[in-house]
Amino acid sequence: MFYLTQMLGKPVVDAAGEVIGEISDIAIATGEVFPRVTSLAFLGPTKTPFMLSWRKYVDTLDGDRVVLNAERPALRFSYLQPDEVLLARDLLNKQIVDTQGMKVVRVNDLKLSESRGQLRLLGAEVGIRGILRGLHPMIERTAAALTGLLGRELSENLIAWNYMDLLDRDLSHVRLSVTHKRLHELHPADVADVLEQLGPTQRARVFEHLDNVQAAEAISELEDEYQADLIDDLGDQRASDILEEMDPDDAADIIGDLPYDKAEALLRLMGVNEARVIRSLLGYREKTAGGIMTPEVTTVTETMTVQEVIDYLRTGAAEHESIYYIYVVEADRRLEGVISLRDLVMSEPATPVVDLVEREVITVGPDDDQELVAETMSKYDLLALPVVDETGKLLGIVTVDDALDVMEEESAEDLAIATGSAHETGTLAGAWWLTLRRSAWAIIWAVALLGALALNAEYRTHMDAGAMAPALIAGIRYLTWAAVLLPIVLRVAEEVSSRTVAELIGGVDPEDRPTIGTRLLRESGLGIALGVASGALAFGYAYAVQQMQPLGVWQFALATSAAVLITVLVGSALAELAMRRSEADKRVSGTALAVVSMMIGAAVYLGIAYWAGTLLIAGA
Repeated sequence: MFYLTQMLGKPVVDAAGEVIGEISDIAIATGEVFPRVTSLAFLGPTKTPFMLSWRKYVDTLDGDRVVLNAERPALRFSYLQPDEVLLARDLLNKQIVDTQGMKVVRVNDLKLSESRGQLRLLGAEVGIRGILRGLHPMIERTAAALTGLLGRELSENLIAWNYMDLLDRDLSHVRLSVTHKRLHELHPADVADVLEQLGPTQRARVFEHLDNVQAAEAISELEDEYQADLIDDLGDQRASDILEEMDPDDAADIIGDLPYDKAEALLRLMGVNEARVIRSLLGYREKTAGGIMTPEVTTVTETMTVQEVIDYLRTGAAEHESIYYIYVVEADRRLEGVISLRDLVMSEPATPVVDLVEREVITVGPDDDQELVAETMSKYDLLALPVVDETGKLLGIVTVDDALDVMEEESAEDLAIATGSAHETGTLAGAWWLTLRRSAWAIIWAVALLGALALNAEYRTHMDAGAMAPALIAGIRYLTWAAVLLPIVLRVAEEVSSRTVAELIGGVDPEDRPTIGTRLLRESGLGIALGVASGALAFGYAYAVQQMQPLGVWQFALATSAAVLITVLVGSALAELAMRRSEADKRVSGTALAVVSMMIGAAVYLGIAYWAGTLLIAGA
């Protein structure tokens, strides 16, 4: 086996044993599953580039050098052919699309194998092993040995040539193997997944190799935050052509997110009919049935026969987004009923449409909330839902794919509200809330510990001067010890709040939710168990580390147990309040819930510990 990074820079020796240069690159013929090396590129003594036919001139290849079968004067130099690719120039350290894994990766090395006198490319190494080998082979071997001692294997991560597609170089002229998968041949949803992993420049480069239909399908599958940015980066004419190929509702969503000047420029470049339809959709409010519907609806009249409807579907309705339902309307587009595609194909050609019409049609208005639309479609198992105005005129339909998008969007919003991340905006805000959510207990502990240590230092100064009451001294001493063990209470509070958030996300039915009394009774059992365990830990700390007198040990342990129990009960009460706020459609922050629970728990523990210390002296 050979690796490109190990071959680069190795000497090229002619048949007379003279070093005539060093390897700078090798070329492969792309029209095969495992491409064959066809040419050797090397730099001469004066850094002059040369290229030789691999089959004609290369005699042997080992880890140290390439030996040619002719002397220097007999060599005849060649040129890169149209179907050849240079590995170092075109592949090494370049980003490629793994069309099997649907992800963007970087080529760290290329693995080759010698077979029957030919050197062939096996694949691109995209894992950590290729990076280490590129630094130095010794680093790779050392890392492999260390992982072996740990019972693991530092395996290679190879992508075969027939699953690679380049991003940084246009290879549209290259003849690929029959089995080679190119990016534009993938499903639009897979292309969208790849595009979301790229930067703006590379994303635009990929679009240069997609036709308008492929580009429109891929953009429709992108997440909302990428769609408008991508269209905005394209030229006006190309962007307009792509939007014309999209379903009107998808195009309207994108244009609505563009700057006004850009949106108007694109609409002016579109056909009159397409622009008119999109402008009409832009008139509806966001997150309503009108905002997500498509006006492309398959409609017929009661005077038609089944055969006439089928003929119409083959011609006039071929471009419509959904033809699972055919809607029967009057001349003014007032909705009269619906026919399913199944009923249509199962009926005799001469059957009148009026005999098949289902007149009880479930509809929504253009101003109805999109969540209501999605719930209606889910409830009645509909693939499309008609949108009508107050006069019964058919305006459009909401298709099942749009309903699924709405349900996903609403679910994400509910999750963000439940976890307290709905109001996070910007990089700094996101970093701050991420730190707060994950490390709130550590922050509160640090503040409490520093405060207790400051009090401890202050009381020692006054104690030495004899100006402090013994009970106050004992109380501060207990408070300081409680600050050390405070993480016990803080983590209990965090766990209680986490279970509340999980309950909010799960969406418990109000009728099945326990009453506040039942909740407190149920949680008290957990609080007692945790309190006993925490008290035992506090007992060991006070006895072994602080070497307190027996009465003090028991008092400190009981104070810890009581604080844990109270923290659990307080957390349960806060959970009940959170549930009621959620049922009233008010925002509930999981982060705020956890922080409040922890702060109350900390105050309770420190307060009880201080009080226990003063009681010890008072009872002595």
